[in-house]
Amino acid sequence: MTMDLYFSCSLTGGRQDQPIYAAMVTHLQGLGHRVLTEHLASPTVMAADSALEPEAVYTRDTAWLRACDAVIAEVSTPSHGVGYEVAYALERGKPVLCLAREGVRVSKMLTGIRQPGFTFAAYSSEEELQAMVAAFLSAN
Repeated sequence: MTMDLYFSCSLTGGRQDQPIYAAMVTHLQGLGHRVLTEHLASPTVMAADSALEPEAVYTRDTAWLRACDAVIAEVSTPSHGVGYEVAYALERGKPVLCLAREGVRVSKMLTGIRQPGFTFAAYSSEEELQAMVAAFLSAN
């Protein structure tokens, strides 16, 4: 089943994981899913979104969150926006998968969530990451 997915990742908090973001989006699209936020994986997203007013970004992104079937967030780099998007999605009953590199400290506010539909997992390789994504998507 094809899903509309909202991919969430750090922008202003840091872009050092951009190659991971790009690989994740490519993998999701390769599985046949539509990634509403595929532009976030681009190395040029900061320049592309710089012309948008904050209100326009909020309106666009919350509309995508309401429209999506599930949220997949890479949370290795702390981000206010990603945290907000996770909470926004969970409040609307959307399944959410948060993934972080093994050994990275992640906020207890995320790792402590026990709400139905929420999954947090740490990965140590791209293969492990892809397996976790596949398991999440097949369960939702």
